[in-house]
Amino acid sequence: MRNVLIVLSGPSGVGKGTIAKLLTERNENLFLSISCTTRKMREGERDGKEYFFITKEKFLQKIENNGFLEYSSHFDNFYGTPKQFVHEKLEGGDVLLEIDVNGGLEVKKNYPSAILLMVVPPSIEEVRRRLISRNTETVEQIENRLSRMEYELSKKELYDYTVINDDLLTAVAEIEDIIKKEKSR
Repeated sequence: MRNVLIVLSGPSGVGKGTIAKLLTERNENLFLSISCTTRKMREGERDGKEYFFITKEKFLQKIENNGFLEYSSHFDNFYGTPKQFVHEKLEGGDVLLEIDVNGGLEVKKNYPSAILLMVVPPSIEEVRRRLISRNTETVEQIENRLSRMEYELSKKELYDYTVINDDLLTAVAEIEDIIKKEKSR
């Protein structure tokens, strides 16, 4: 069986983080990739755990040296998936990337054998409810996330698989089945 690179994408509030956490807890040979970022470390975060925190100069140098599978800029900070880290982890098992749709499509260009999985909500109303219940964002931020959802969902045909997160454990089991199928190809 081959080791596989799995990209998990989907709109905000669809449960990607929860799914990724369960997948890595339930599958000891599945590693969650760690991204590089230029943003400041927040309280409770550790370098090499949540992110690899690097300077903007080092990030730009990595871009110049083709050191990322994908990267982007948000709110004056850079975020990227380090190519060498992913390749090293793939030698020991499967690797899961939890990244946005644009990043997922970029990974597929740079790593054609990557498996793209789009997690979608059962409904827009359910995502709105989930975002509100998190109680971490303003109404305006929630509306911005919901407006971005339309764009992200428009890209699902470019993904290899679509999984509806209506029931968390069912969605996780479905993704585990997809991974097993892809590993045996």
